[in-house]
Amino acid sequence: MSSSSAASQPSPIAEASPLSLCAREPHVPADRLVAEMVPPPRFDSVRFSTYIPDPNQPSQIEAVGVLESFAGGLGGAHASGAGKAKRGFLGFGRAKASKVPAGPRGVYLDGGYGVGKTHLLASLWHATPAEPSLKAFGTFVELTNLVGALGFQQTVQTLSGHRLLCIDEFELDDPGDTVLVSTLLGKLVDAGVALAATSNTLPGKLGEGRFAAADFLREIQGLSAHFRPLRIDGEDYRHRGLPEAPAPYSDEQVTKAAYATEGASLDDFPHLLEHLARVHPSRYGALTDGLEAVCLTDVQPIPDQSTALRLVVLADRLYDREVPVLAAGQPFDKLFSEEMLNGGYRKKYFRAISRLTALARDAKSLVTH
Repeated sequence: MSSSSAASQPSPIAEASPLSLCAREPHVPADRLVAEMVPPPRFDSVRFSTYIPDPNQPSQIEAVGVLESFAGGLGGAHASGAGKAKRGFLGFGRAKASKVPAGPRGVYLDGGYGVGKTHLLASLWHATPAEPSLKAFGTFVELTNLVGALGFQQTVQTLSGHRLLCIDEFELDDPGDTVLVSTLLGKLVDAGVALAATSNTLPGKLGEGRFAAADFLREIQGLSAHFRPLRIDGEDYRHRGLPEAPAPYSDEQVTKAAYATEGASLDDFPHLLEHLARVHPSRYGALTDGLEAVCLTDVQPIPDQSTALRLVVLADRLYDREVPVLAAGQPFDKLFSEEMLNGGYRKKYFRAISRLTALARDAKSLVTH
């Protein structure tokens, strides 16, 4: 083969070069945000029948029964209009001039990490007797991003015709979100939309430790009034009876695995954190489109809270899409400082550690020793 001919041949490494999250800057149209308000791929096939309650946790068994009844009560014509919004499930509703008991028109699943709250929330969405276009499912961040993309009034119009709005990972990070969501949910309940949400924080405690929640007590109490709390106890199923997460690999092992795995991305962790600051969190789902695995080198502790919160959102999107994460450097339980883990966002950080640990376990098969 001539030298010129040899030079024209791509090298095996170039041919198999992994993707890079840092090279992606997705733009997500508003209609995609609406169309994607369904349970994520990880929860496509979950149902109440596939939820396996811990026999030592009666609250888990109770939750299934309550939610099955709640779903069954959402059949029939949509309760459009403030007057018809009185038709709530088991007295759920905001009746004023009616003899129907006033009370919350929603359920709020409160519990620790990995007790199956999202599984149950997605099962409720699937079990509700309505067309998918009349049910919406999204994280709290995705809901606020939808308002940002459509505007408040258009969001109200878009969701008011729904039977059910499921909000996963309900958390309030700032006063603006408190007022926005309180007003939005009030209008949706008045329009006859039933609500369901999950969180690690009871409704009356939302925002606690993150901002001057006492100054917004009225709004927080208004949010709490929309929901019937349903406590779910138990240990994190992601680690129940499973081996501990694998220790981080070397940069060389992670890089080799990235080149050997079709559809894998390979990024230096500090550079990825910098890139996340340039991409709106509403686009993190699109950032992971088509990925079969995420490979990270030089994983280090997170330098500040803003960066940490962005990583939490990315971890949620990767977990939703079941994308394994192979990492080199510090283990995931060392990502957040003690100050962060003891602060107002601690529950978000522990959730991220739990989910990244599960994804790291999924990535073990990518490494060849």
